[in-house]
Amino acid sequence: MRGGGPLAGTVAVPGAKNSVLKLMAATLLCDGTFELTNVPDIADVTIMGDLLEAIGVSIERPTPDRLLLTDHGNLTPVAPYELVERIRASINVLGPLLTRCGHVRLSMPGGDDFGARPIDMHVAGLEAMGATFKFSHGYLEAFADRLHGADITFDFPSVGATENLLTAAVLADGRTTIDNAAREPEIADLCEFLVAMGAEISGVGTSTLVVDGVEPGSLRAVSHHTVPDRIQAATYVAAVAVAGGQLDIAGARPEHMTMLLDRFADMGLEITMVNDRGGDLMRVVAPTQLRSIDVATLPYPGIATDYKPLIITMLAVADGVGIVTENLYPGRFRYVEELQRLGADVRTSGHHAVVRGVPRLSGAPVRAHDIRAGAAMVVAGLAAEGETEITGIHHIDRGYDDLVGRLSAVGAHIERR
Repeated sequence: MRGGGPLAGTVAVPGAKNSVLKLMAATLLCDGTFELTNVPDIADVTIMGDLLEAIGVSIERPTPDRLLLTDHGNLTPVAPYELVERIRASINVLGPLLTRCGHVRLSMPGGDDFGARPIDMHVAGLEAMGATFKFSHGYLEAFADRLHGADITFDFPSVGATENLLTAAVLADGRTTIDNAAREPEIADLCEFLVAMGAEISGVGTSTLVVDGVEPGSLRAVSHHTVPDRIQAATYVAAVAVAGGQLDIAGARPEHMTMLLDRFADMGLEITMVNDRGGDLMRVVAPTQLRSIDVATLPYPGIATDYKPLIITMLAVADGVGIVTENLYPGRFRYVEELQRLGADVRTSGHHAVVRGVPRLSGAPVRAHDIRAGAAMVVAGLAAEGETEITGIHHIDRGYDDLVGRLSAVGAHIERR
């Protein structure tokens, strides 16, 4: 790709990776054919589909943005290593399989490599609900005749643990209360899906979720439209911020990005909602020069860690010095070395990165270390003079639906070789 030109036009945001994978796992809770729409055409959906098919769910994809998942009830509650090691979201089959089948054998999950992400809260919560666990030879086995309700308080609002306990509690005996639950929009999307299936959940969107278990066999298959991807939306905001110009983003949900958009406004971006031919668009107008800010990542509704590589890339060409503090995954700074190869002035120390803006980056070969870091390399390429070549793009394919095509359509000089 080559930098050096403003962006203009409209780009559409597909469904959220961090929602659709969890919706797919939740189809393990009952028999029937589920329909998911607004499905992103990404590699992780294919991988999760392969995992569910190995467990016993039939999957069809009539169109790239639509999935039909048929749960025939004849499930094998085993998640093999060769599939699980490819995707972190494989841990989300634990709750549904355990509550429905009473037994799960799960290889420890893989996914992006940016530090340890233990599953101790998943295990402790399910143990409180009556499960027993055994770990040996790289596999986690869980057992429960029938889970029972429990009062669970998280030390930290873990997204994955919230999702697993939610899906497990749906068929548990009695009431489960989850305090300090994660509040991300993708959690609310999963709750809406489960409620449509017949689950009884209150407190959706708050930090206290209450689930009254229903009888096994009482859930039903449903159709569901996946919530739009706020991380993809933020990527296109960052792209126009560094390249210049004006971009209309279709499908973005600003109410899911309130704090981030406030901080983008502090950097000089003009962001408004407009109505075009009956549809709402988020219009982003780039300033002549971005301003530096200080940012700290926090659980939702704070600034998500997935936004941080994009923010650091924007700060790399902003006026002034910005300090970014990582409070969730301290090891998630590997991409900084790649930005430095492009001429960014970034220094890291523990949880912090100090970014001194430079007028322009310089094209160079770089590598994508994970999904969001890969997106940040693409954004950085838009801010660089000369040619930037990005390898490791299989990571980008895991989370972005035709990033190259969408950016090309709005004026970016980018191609796939």
